[in-house]
Amino acid sequence: MRYVDLNCDMGESFGVYSLGRDAEILSFVTSANIACGFHAGDAGTMRKTVKLALENGVAIGAHPGLQDLIGFGRRRMDISPQEAYDIVVYQIGALYGFVRSEGGTMQHVKAHGELYNMAAVNPSLAEAIAEAVYKVDPALILLGLANSELIKAGEKAGLRTASEVFSDRTYQSNGSLTPRRQPDAMITDDSEAVNQVIRMVQKGKVLSRQNADVHIQADTICIHGDGVHALEFARTIHEALQKAGITVQPIGQTISSKS
Repeated sequence: MRYVDLNCDMGESFGVYSLGRDAEILSFVTSANIACGFHAGDAGTMRKTVKLALENGVAIGAHPGLQDLIGFGRRRMDISPQEAYDIVVYQIGALYGFVRSEGGTMQHVKAHGELYNMAAVNPSLAEAIAEAVYKVDPALILLGLANSELIKAGEKAGLRTASEVFSDRTYQSNGSLTPRRQPDAMITDDSEAVNQVIRMVQKGKVLSRQNADVHIQADTICIHGDGVHALEFARTIHEALQKAGITVQPIGQTISSKS
């Protein structure tokens, strides 16, 4: 039997607004990456999202990003490994307080946006992030792009890691994601996205934009919650995995099942 986690970035609004589709999407995902205030979110939104996740039995993770509200954490910043360490510790701590205050536990950490992309290829930044996670709580699971420097750094630090794949993104032959600025970066056809996901989980392969197969480990699948059809897409992916005989469960259980 095969197992996989479905994760979604959440809490990426602000307290004066509603949480939008987050509450509904939580019915179809098993892990929630909650924004910690740097690229999006605020104290009230963190609290509300944590409560919603716990009410739905969805595992919780911190989603630290660059301090870039205007650019939604997707603009490249020249930060040092020490700065990366500091901002990750700071943001994990912020969310950790809300999780503990609501009687929950934190499962994982997943960097956001450009911090995630930079750490995927920069060993120094990756090691700084892994060290930050380990020193806050060595029981936390570190998510990272499959085959990336972040996964290597997490394993080196002694953390459990989860290799992440993307349902709605295209890949390059080196295993990296196609940059968002390119017109072919996103997969907008649901059937194409479903086929890519099922193949990644069952075969451990993804077809790159250069028409070459790339070997890939799929422990957790990212579903973006900010798309126009995010709710429908989450439901479609969840149902397709179940139909293919793939058990959908939180990362912690997934890793235990595979060990």
